[in-house]
Amino acid sequence: MTLLLLCFAAVLLLAVLLSALAHRTVLSTAVLFLAAGFILGDGVTGVVHVTADSPVVASLAELALFAVLFTDGMRVGWADLRSAWRLPGRALGWGLPLTLLVTAVIAHFVAGLGWPESLLIGAILSPTDPVFAAALVGNDKVPARLRHLLNVESGVNDGLALPFVVVLLAVAAGSHELHLGEIGVELVAGIAIGVLVPWVAIRLERTRLFAVSEQYLPLNAVAIGLLVLALGKVSHANLFLAAFAAGITVATVGRREREAFEHFGELIAEIFKLVALLVFGALLAPRLFAGVGWAGWVFAVLALVLARPLALWVSFLRSGLSTREQAAAMWFGPKGFASVVYGLLVLASGIAAAERVFTLVAVTIVLSIVLHSSTDIIVARGFEPQLMPAWQQRLASRGRRLLRRAPGQDAPDGSGPPVEGNTP
Repeated sequence: MTLLLLCFAAVLLLAVLLSALAHRTVLSTAVLFLAAGFILGDGVTGVVHVTADSPVVASLAELALFAVLFTDGMRVGWADLRSAWRLPGRALGWGLPLTLLVTAVIAHFVAGLGWPESLLIGAILSPTDPVFAAALVGNDKVPARLRHLLNVESGVNDGLALPFVVVLLAVAAGSHELHLGEIGVELVAGIAIGVLVPWVAIRLERTRLFAVSEQYLPLNAVAIGLLVLALGKVSHANLFLAAFAAGITVATVGRREREAFEHFGELIAEIFKLVALLVFGALLAPRLFAGVGWAGWVFAVLALVLARPLALWVSFLRSGLSTREQAAAMWFGPKGFASVVYGLLVLASGIAAAERVFTLVAVTIVLSIVLHSSTDIIVARGFEPQLMPAWQQRLASRGRRLLRRAPGQDAPDGSGPPVEGNTP
């Protein structure tokens, strides 16, 4: 544990020193931590020793996903969701199940998995994570509706995919007792905890009995998040739905708390995400990649370039999205922490195909992190009009000049011909 902390601190310092370069180029902080974990892990240097059943692995992945969902939910309030739900609704209502089914078909016919395992891996890889497309989601030049779509979709689909994972895992294990009622109770309990805890906490803050100082205001949301996490653990509720519901509730009823916590919360979530990536990379021994085989690599590529693009193309027919917006949404379906957590759940389940499923999931996640986190800046810049090619700018400028010089051409305000001296 001490060596892990030391390695993380060193890689974090390196990432901070290279952060400005990463924002300007395709260099990705996520890839840096993933590569560092791979090099430091048992498969290469053996500096960091972790195994799939190590408690630190599941705990870090779970905490990272909880923090990500909590901060994602806090970016939008209930009013925001109601006013702009049409596009995320298409992505979740049609895109999620279609992605699951297309991925399952690829897994069955390409990777050779049975149908229960194929559907299971489809459920594991159907959630998306905007963390590895941060330059796209956080860029004001990108249309707001596209950023909202990717943010809401990724925040909700993690929890929506979980029931499918649990049920299909039971089917793959040959269990006939699926306990659907128990799963439903966990989901409802998660939402209830996520709504009630922040609502009560913020209401208490506004009574005459309490007053929160400006210094401690950011910690209010931290306390709410920790309480939601603890209650979710104790009650066995769905932690991830609880996290997202809590974030949305804070954003809805506690605008002041949301603004105070926003920057602080994103830093906390970023730390959890990066350490989880480092640990995940340490699990990826070279022998894991050696055992993938050509069919596994073909599956991973098709899962990224075919499954989601095809599903979202169907989902967004006649949606009003521009071709560029739709292409960006189709491409940016990166696999991240939810898939990591669900893959570890399968690995610990002991089903016959557990190692094969985990290997395919791990390879797909690694490929996704490398491809998506290295192309987000490129695609985001495509939405910036000032980055028009020089030849195109000259052509457009010449066209405007000719229009202004045309005889009898009205000025833009309709007052008459333009003045030649005003032409650039």
